[in-house]
Amino acid sequence: MSGHSKWQQIRRKKAVTDARRGKIFTHIIKEITIAARLAGADPAGNPRLRLAIDKAKSSNMPADNIKRAIMKGTGELPGMAYEDVTYEAYGPGGAAILIETVTDNKTRTVNELRHIFERNHGKLAASGAVAYQFHRKGSITVVRNKIGEDDLLAIILDAGADDLDADAEHYNITCSPDSFEKVKKAIEQKGVPIEHADLHMVADNTLHVDGKDAENLLKLMEAIEEHEDVQHVHGNFDIDESVLASFQAG
Repeated sequence: MSGHSKWQQIRRKKAVTDARRGKIFTHIIKEITIAARLAGADPAGNPRLRLAIDKAKSSNMPADNIKRAIMKGTGELPGMAYEDVTYEAYGPGGAAILIETVTDNKTRTVNELRHIFERNHGKLAASGAVAYQFHRKGSITVVRNKIGEDDLLAIILDAGADDLDADAEHYNITCSPDSFEKVKKAIEQKGVPIEHADLHMVADNTLHVDGKDAENLLKLMEAIEEHEDVQHVHGNFDIDESVLASFQAG
């Protein structure tokens, strides 16, 4: 498994703590609001909204919060005018980084991100500099002790998944965006609990980063993800498990 995939797992574990719950809700509310603004309030015809609502429910967000976020997106309630903005950058060791934000002030967001990169041995790049290296994929995580690998493979391949890999604790399923809902539903219909499901930008190739560059890169990724406007951060890096374990322990 690439270091970035493992990094995402570390971040998910930290993200479910009560100390972070308020920030998680803020991110999801922004996503619901902009999804409803762009494609309407009906989840059946709006896959982005459907996914955002699923995230909200899995995070135990109250139904009233979800409803208000949708109504702000459709203009039925007053709210911030959010927009999607994607930034491209390079991190320590030459790692390519793609940052997806939802913001009400692009000038503020880019200036704050630029400052984060300057403090953490990275730099923002021009549009198109790294985006070509990434393609959107569905990513579904299942806890390994809930089902055997052969049984899970049979379910997901029949539903159109592309790949399955595993670490000591999880199965990590990859599929196309078009197959995402079908694969997710097939797993759920078999009674297998899903720990995490999302659409991510996945790099076509990975770059190995080690030593001090790896440590600085992990610090940079954490700083980016702490920014309130950042929804997702994607990278093409691969980092040794020992460095990741040391960072997590710290």
